[in-house]
Amino acid sequence: MAYYVGVDLGATNVRAVVADDDGTVIGNSDDNTPHAPTGIIVTEAVLRVVREACDDAGIDPEEATAAGIGAIGPLDLAEGAVENPANLPDTIDRIPLTGPLSVLLDTERVYLHNDTNAGVIGERFHSERNPDDMVYLTISSGIGAGVCVDGNVLSGWDGNAGEVGHMTLDPQGHLTCGCGHDGHWEAYCSGNNIPRYAEFLYREDDVETTLPVEDPDFSAVDVFEHAGNDEFATYVVDQLAHWNAMGVANIVHAYAPLIIYVGGAVALNNPELTLDPIRERMDEMVMSNVPEIELTTLGDEVVVMGAVASAMTDGTGDRARL
Repeated sequence: MAYYVGVDLGATNVRAVVADDDGTVIGNSDDNTPHAPTGIIVTEAVLRVVREACDDAGIDPEEATAAGIGAIGPLDLAEGAVENPANLPDTIDRIPLTGPLSVLLDTERVYLHNDTNAGVIGERFHSERNPDDMVYLTISSGIGAGVCVDGNVLSGWDGNAGEVGHMTLDPQGHLTCGCGHDGHWEAYCSGNNIPRYAEFLYREDDVETTLPVEDPDFSAVDVFEHAGNDEFATYVVDQLAHWNAMGVANIVHAYAPLIIYVGGAVALNNPELTLDPIRERMDEMVMSNVPEIELTTLGDEVVVMGAVASAMTDGTGDRARL
């Protein structure tokens, strides 16, 4: 029996699963991603959930055949680490991953991807429909895309292909992204930044609203919960749809996918308010073929299941490797 480890390291949560040689999950563990002084603390959290997932599966970590990791970026593939993650505190500059996990599992077969590449691998490997030209888009704490063109998952020499959340959509650069640059898609529409964008619009228009804009705990959840009942909240959601549609149109023009699967907490928790307005705008924004735009078939497991698929296929997600 072969065992495979999958890890999903996000800005909010870290999760590990163990699967058997059929890809069936037999052990799992998850925890909050530490927003602690150093990246080593995050590394230790990853190793801890992997140990716990192995324990849940009834195996020793050394029994694992291979592991895949889907992680927030940017990545340094040569070093097997996350470098200066945009959605974690500035004190976390480097998160070593492949080396420590190789030591824990006693295997060199550890494959690191950005989380959205793991997502597109997961969709291609586990879903019934897996065309050679497809995109997995996440709208969550950050925004990114995993891209497959002609059957090849695009990674880039450093592992950072598909960082579409850092496309500049607003040439005015009204808002600064977590990466430090202005006008990025992620600065307006990611879960972390939707409250900041709502506050910006509120200050610009000085409108009446029931949104708790000045509450320190004001969040994206508040915006979507009030949409439809509060005029300003509805306006904010409409503006988010404008930026999201612009970003998706750029993806379509760049990669010509047949289908775009969308995941991440913002989309999964608000599919009608997120996906429907994007679909409605595509005909007026896209000059080429408009792809299907669907919610991910794997829910919030898409990244970790893509990591498992990577582990099972020598980092490729190609079923022919089985």
